[in-house]
Amino acid sequence: MRQIVIPEFGDAGVLELREAALPQPGEGQVRVRVASAGVNPIDFKTRSGQGFVANAIRDHLPWVPGFEVAGTIDAVGAGVDGWQKGDPVVGMTGFPRAGGGYAEQTLVRADELCRAPEGLKLEEIGAVPLAALTAWQGLFSHLGLQPGQKLLILGGAGGVGHFAVQFAAQHGAHVVTTGSGANEDFLHQLGADDVINYEQEDVHDVCYGLDAVLDLVGGEAGKAALSTLGEHGKLVTVPTVTAQAIKDLASEKGIQAAGYVVEPDTDQLEEILALLNRRDAELHIAAAFPLGDAAAAHRRQEDGHVRGKLVLQP
Repeated sequence: MRQIVIPEFGDAGVLELREAALPQPGEGQVRVRVASAGVNPIDFKTRSGQGFVANAIRDHLPWVPGFEVAGTIDAVGAGVDGWQKGDPVVGMTGFPRAGGGYAEQTLVRADELCRAPEGLKLEEIGAVPLAALTAWQGLFSHLGLQPGQKLLILGGAGGVGHFAVQFAAQHGAHVVTTGSGANEDFLHQLGADDVINYEQEDVHDVCYGLDAVLDLVGGEAGKAALSTLGEHGKLVTVPTVTAQAIKDLASEKGIQAAGYVVEPDTDQLEEILALLNRRDAELHIAAAFPLGDAAAAHRRQEDGHVRGKLVLQP
C-alpha cells in the first residue's frame, strides 16, 4: 500500500509518498481501506514542527499524518466486537500521536469509529470528524452555548468555522461571524445572522455585550475579540500557539477565556453525522486531492482562506 510520510520537519516539499507493508490489525484494532482523509491546519503545523503534536512525535519520524478518515473495514483484529469486514466507517483516529490517515489503508482502534450513514459519501465524510468535533466541543462543552445567546465566531468560513456556524444556528443562537467579503453570502447561507467583513471592519467597533466568542483565528484577532464580550461573557480559543497570550490578557481584564484541544468522542460524532444525514447541516468540500498530491493540499491549506474543508481521496 501507499502512504504519505513526514520524514523530517519542513515545508510541504518534505512530504513523501512511500510504499509500505500492509499493516495487520492488533488487539482491538481494525484496518480501514481509506476513501477519504481530511486535511486540517494541525497537519501542516505538525509537518512544519510547530505545536504539541510535533513535540510529541519529533523523535518518532518518519510519521504518517492524518487524524480523520472514512472508508471500509477490510480486516478485523482480535477482541473486536460489533464490526466486520465491509462495514462503512468514519472517525477521528490516532489523535494526537498515532496519526495514520494519509494512507490507502490504516489501522484504527475499533472504539474510535462510527458507522457511516448510508446517505453520506465515504469519499467526502473523512473531512468531518476532527473539524466538526472541534466546533461542537467549543460551542457546547466549553462555552455551554444556549438558545438565544449572542455568539461571535472568528473565522466562520473555514473548516471548523463552517460547522460551528451551522451548529450554533441550529441550536437557536444569534450567530455573528467574521469573514471576507467574498464569503459573506456563503456564511449567511450557513445560518449566520450577521457577517462582519474583516477587510473593512474591526469586531471591537461593531460588537459589544456578547455572551460568547469562539475564536478560530487566534493572535491579535483573538485578543481584540475579548472587548466584544458582555459582563458574564466567555471566549474560548482553538489555536494553541496563541492561546496563553489571549488567556493572560483576558485575566488582566477580568474576562473569562480558555483554550482547548479537541478530543475524540463517538457519541458526539454520531449526533453530528445524524445532522448531516438529515441535511440539517452540510459539509462543504473546497477541493479534493489524490493521495500523491498531499503537498499541494498542504500548500492550499497554509495559504488560508479555504472555504470549508480539503480532503485527500486515496
